[in-house]
Parts: sequence; structure tokens; C-alpha cells
Amino acid sequence: MKISIITITYNSSATIFDTLSSVAAQTYPDIEHIIVDGKSKDNTMDIVKQFPHVSKAISEPDKGIYDAMNKGINLATGDVIGILNSDDFFSATNVIEKIVREFQAEETLDSVFGDIEFVNPNNLEKVVRYYSSASWNPNKFKYGFMPAHPSFYVRKKFYKEYGLYKTDYKIAADYELLIRFLFKNKLTYKYLNFQFVTMRTGGVSNENFFRSRLTLNKEIIRACKQYGIKTNLAMLSLKYFQKLFEYKIN
Repeated sequence: MKISIITITYNSSATIFDTLSSVAAQTYPDIEHIIVDGKSKDNTMDIVKQFPHVSKAISEPDKGIYDAMNKGINLATGDVIGILNSDDFFSATNVIEKIVREFQAEETLDSVFGDIEFVNPNNLEKVVRYYSSASWNPNKFKYGFMPAHPSFYVRKKFYKEYGLYKTDYKIAADYELLIRFLFKNKLTYKYLNFQFVTMRTGGVSNENFFRSRLTLNKEIIRACKQYGIKTNLAMLSLKYFQKLFEYKIN
């Protein structure tokens, strides 16, 4: 079973080394790592060239992150596809091996997901937040909850059957795709009880944070409405209270 991992980059020289190293260190041998770069102006692609495990790499302008993800999916030849962001890295060397084991054990299994951890970008040992997908189910879409997208691995054939990421979404195309796959088309899924990915937290101003949250929630409502899920801003706001319990106080 071949696993395709897609990494989207743009001026990612500060973090891409960790991402690439974590893929190169995976114990599972049949990995296709695809880099889709948005024509970086720094030395991102010079760093990529240092890693012979990279199967394919393109560097050209794109129409945003979801357009770039779609390019990667179209290039992928693996049986299963996952996304690894350019400022994230696998939390252990056997993550892909454990994912493959589940797909091989159950032929009817369409997708898997697990947990992710957020760390301080200036101190990767300092855990800021832990996001577990353990209690997730499709009914939670209406409350703004989805499985941790960086831990979502799905058989490639479903991208062909049900479509790619919708590029007319600014922030929530991943949310819409998961609704389309797991709710509308009822793909089978399994929660795997371990940490897949470590993610650096982003530094944004309060103004940008609240503006992006508003855009995100509007797009979530749009996606839910399209597939017959009843929700509203009041229901979505409840998730922020629950998220307080995910943060680590050091």
C-alpha cells in the first residue's frame, strides 16, 4: 500500500526542514511525498532538494492553499492520501506505519483520523493545546467540530468519486470536504488513539483572529446548510467554551 503525503509550501524555509525530516524518518517504506510550492521567494525549494525521499516537487503560482492541495491530490498515485502542512511534523517515526496497519486490516475502512498537538513555535517542547478526535461523530458538525484535519487519511478513490477541495472557500474548505465525505457520502472512518502530528501555533493579532473566526463560522454555516445540517452562530459559539479544556497551562 502506497501512502501519498502532500505538503503545501510558500516561503516556508523556517519550518520545512522539520516537516521533511519527519517524513524521511518514517519507518513505513512506501511513501510518496509530494511538495506543492507556491513559487516561494526564499530558499524553501533549496531545502526540499536536500531530501531525496521527496517523490515529486513543483513550484509555481497557485490560487491559494486549497488550489495547491488539489494540485497535490491530482499528482498523487498512492492508495491513501494525507496532508502534512509545511510548519507541522509527524509526532513519531511510526505514524504512517500504524495508519497503514489499520487500512490493511480492514478492507472496508475508508478513512482514519486521530489526535494532534499544538506547540509554541519558539519552543517546540512547550505544549499549548492538545486536540483529540476521540469523541467526534458526524452529529458534531453542526456545533463546529470536525476530526483533526491534519490527521485525516482517506483512500484516494474518494477524491475522484466525490471531488476535491472547493476553492471558493477561504478558510473552511477542509470542513466542507469532511462534511461531504463523512456526513453526506457516509464514508466509513476509524478513530486511532494516538498523536499523528505536532503543529506550531500561529501568531495573529486579535483583530485578525476575530475576523478569521467570523469568516470561518460563516463558511461552516454555508457548508452545513448545503448538506442539510441545521446550525447557526449561537450553536457554533459553544465550541469555544469546550476548546478551553484543550489548552495546557504551564
